[in-house]
Amino acid sequence: MTAPVLDIVLAETDDRGGRTAAAWVAANLAAVTEALEQAHAGPLTVEVLCRWHRTLMTGSPTPTRHVGVVRTEQGWIGGTSPLDAHLVTPPPEHVPGLLDDLVAYVERTDVDPVSQAAIAHAQFELIHPFADGNGRVGRVLIAWVLVRRLSLVTPPPVSTGIAADVGGYSSGLVLFRLGEHERWVQWFADAVSGAGRAQQELVTAVQELRRGWKERLAAPRERARRLRSNAAAWRALDLLPRHLVLTGPVVAAELDVPLKSASAALRDLVAAGVLVEHGTVRPAGPGRPRRLYTSPELLGLTGSNPIRG
Repeated sequence: MTAPVLDIVLAETDDRGGRTAAAWVAANLAAVTEALEQAHAGPLTVEVLCRWHRTLMTGSPTPTRHVGVVRTEQGWIGGTSPLDAHLVTPPPEHVPGLLDDLVAYVERTDVDPVSQAAIAHAQFELIHPFADGNGRVGRVLIAWVLVRRLSLVTPPPVSTGIAADVGGYSSGLVLFRLGEHERWVQWFADAVSGAGRAQQELVTAVQELRRGWKERLAAPRERARRLRSNAAAWRALDLLPRHLVLTGPVVAAELDVPLKSASAALRDLVAAGVLVEHGTVRPAGPGRPRRLYTSPELLGLTGSNPIRG
């Protein structure tokens, strides 16, 4: 996974505290990676959308009963009730049928891919099928459609365009809801175009970061021996930005080294100022909590707030 996916995930990072944000970045990365790897494997289904939601909600405060399942309650956006809400979402009994219509539309091949991604995203946001996290699932849907229809490895990071013009995005969705579909599609197409340019800039910035990391890792440090040329820390650098959040088990699995060696590599990267530690997160299954490591420089590349402790 390369810099474009970094951009997709960074757009989902806000000013949450360090431990929580690190877990959310990890969940976003897992969902985006899963979606893109399976974009050509089969059709979009409601079950797939629910799986993305389940992955995205890992570590979130959303009650378990609402995770990975379509909502069964009336929802609204803004306001204190449906009476003063900005948007009242469809009644829950209509949601299954609307989702069936959405996934059928996404499977069409007689629609321009960018227009299809724009309309599918807007329709998904209006359906608002989950109790929480609809914006993030909807942005994963954009990536899925563009990769599938345009035969891309990674899509333009449209999420950054949305984050850079929240007002235009929100207004576009309102226009779509009012039937002015062309204006919404035009805004979306401009966001895709701008994202392509930003993607190239991001790749260049990541390459520059990597050069700086290697220099830091090679520099002598007080009361520390110079790293051997075959030290695991050098190879661990190659995992960034493919893994925005690193843990000992991830490094051990990716480099095929013992967990002890992986943990030592992470400590070397922290000592060199490449990574910082952001607490721990419990694994989905049994096992000890895992320490989370991230690069603030990497997370700050697109103007997103770096994870702070």
